[in-house]
Amino acid sequence: MKTMSKITIGLAAVALLMVGCTEQAPKPSVGKKVSTIVSEESLGLRKTDIYTEDATISDKTEYRSAQATTSTKIKRAFQDAPPMIPHDTTGMLPIKADDNRCITCHMPEIAGSMGATPIPVSHFTDFRPKGKIVNGKFELPTDVLKNEVAIVQEDKLQNARFNCSACHAPQSQGNLAVENTFEAVFTSKDGSNRSSWAGGKLTESLDTVGNESFITKDDIANKNSPAGSLGGAAH
Repeated sequence: MKTMSKITIGLAAVALLMVGCTEQAPKPSVGKKVSTIVSEESLGLRKTDIYTEDATISDKTEYRSAQATTSTKIKRAFQDAPPMIPHDTTGMLPIKADDNRCITCHMPEIAGSMGATPIPVSHFTDFRPKGKIVNGKFELPTDVLKNEVAIVQEDKLQNARFNCSACHAPQSQGNLAVENTFEAVFTSKDGSNRSSWAGGKLTESLDTVGNESFITKDDIANKNSPAGSLGGAAH
């Protein structure tokens, strides 16, 4: 009798346990299918087969086709950013020291009449250290604080600046794969259209010029040396 009671109690406990597990088990969602496969074509921005380029066609790069003097200026990307080229450059590239089509419109004396952006003063200013030939080898000065850098504004485009396309480039009008949300904050009211790097800004960070300069007695003693002079922009 005791054995039967133990069996009965055991079966009741198992039944209760099974009922509890059944009630706690998650119920399958109705009408929803869970995908177990992620298509490789859905990965990334290209949305095509990643094993072949046959079906992958990028957006065509389209530059502005307006002719020079008829184009609309492009706002600068940020304060003092090199302005972009808003017109067609066919036949103008590559730019060479002795063949530069840009200066036919952008030289300051004619830019206004051509509706072009004038080349700034900085491009006519020589900031380079004055090297010299020693025993047939070119050597740069070792002590620039002795005024061996002559900052002189000239009326000709500096050779260091002749290659306009090193900084200025045409702008593509293709569609962006990812939207560009960058917003420029200009430090000058007309910063989107012109540079502020002129006048005193050209030399304000140089130790040997300006009102609060670091010109030493050695600088003064060296003022008439062949390497440089104190007749620069801010002296």
